Amino acid sequence: MTALSQSELSPSASSDSSTDALVQKAKRHLLQNYKQPPFVLARGQGARVWDTDGREYLDLIGGIATCALGHCHPDVVAAAKAQLDSLWHVSNAFYSQPQIDLAAQLTEWSGLSRAFFCNSGAEANEALLKLTRKVMKDRGTPERFEVISFDSSFHGRTLATVTATGQAKYQKGFEPLPAGFTHVPYGDLEAVRKAVGPATAAILVEPIQGEGGVRMAPQGFLAGLRALCDEHGLLLLVDEVQTGMGRTGKPFGFMHEGIVPDGISVAKALGNGLPIGAMLCKEALGASLTPGTHGSTFGGNPVAAAAANAVVRILRRPGFLDEVQEKGAYLLARARELQGRLPAGRIQAVRGQGLLVGVELDREVAPVIAQLRGEGLLVNAAGDRTLRFAPPFIVTVRELDEGLSILERVLAAI
Repeated sequence: MTALSQSELSPSASSDSSTDALVQKAKRHLLQNYKQPPFVLARGQGARVWDTDGREYLDLIGGIATCALGHCHPDVVAAAKAQLDSLWHVSNAFYSQPQIDLAAQLTEWSGLSRAFFCNSGAEANEALLKLTRKVMKDRGTPERFEVISFDSSFHGRTLATVTATGQAKYQKGFEPLPAGFTHVPYGDLEAVRKAVGPATAAILVEPIQGEGGVRMAPQGFLAGLRALCDEHGLLLLVDEVQTGMGRTGKPFGFMHEGIVPDGISVAKALGNGLPIGAMLCKEALGASLTPGTHGSTFGGNPVAAAAANAVVRILRRPGFLDEVQEKGAYLLARARELQGRLPAGRIQAVRGQGLLVGVELDREVAPVIAQLRGEGLLVNAAGDRTLRFAPPFIVTVRELDEGLSILERVLAAI
């Protein structure tokens, strides 16, 4: 077999790889469904990334709450590289040890019993929705198929998960939407109770609404939903795509209320950037997904699963998530101090839990985000007026201070 030449292995080495040329190439060939800034990121380490011009950025969004251990964490890199040298892919027609080990770790850590692997958070939520319908049919109640979710929620971009999402802007242009979804105000337990009817099968909820502006549910809301589901024979489904894997300072967001859901979705931080998601559920529910009822060609791919195993082992180290809670409390406190120093009303609210923090402004945040990028800080929007901070767990207090100093400089100059 003839080996590929260096130019074939790295085509950019034999073509114009300047930033301008790459951006123009992207505009010619990529679907223009994202609003990407005009630079190209080339490498990362810890909480920092560099673009093709060599400019450094402090990354306090981490692939949207995904690179929880930072860029190129040595243990995760080593696990993925070792797996690449042994077995890349076999599909789910066969067992592979990384997937088996990951299922054991996640079920033990979450308190749930069964794991299904996929490639993203949307797919994990899709699995929850399919599981709900199959469980209700197996219970002899096929008329129960509706899912209650919440205004301002976000559950993914597939046709079903975008319908479960309680934000019309994500649904516009994709009508008619699938039947079977009802939305009620987030945090309003009485509204949920009134929405339950003969066709209701499940409630789907985020412990914190990430895309909805880093909005917190009232204390006791998830526990109230658990009690309501138990009362009516409904499934409680918790979307942990953004809040899971230690982001809030506990392994999963639902644990802050001491409940056990019937099923959860996880993704994002699970693979520290490698694409992997999972749906975890109770034993009785898992029995409904018999051979052939659901699947994924790449789900639980050995390389992604090997990386995820390394991630979970690190997160489960004694004291690791205590540090996440401490850093999160520090970030919240410092952001609230900043709120007091700036002109009245510039920062409307600071909210969050662990290392997921939203800073709501008195204006649209898109221009502010562009200014922050210009100063070397990467964050993103959670809604129209909220800046979202989701730094890697390995971020230092000094780096948090650096990010807040940039934020203060930009906001003070408006």
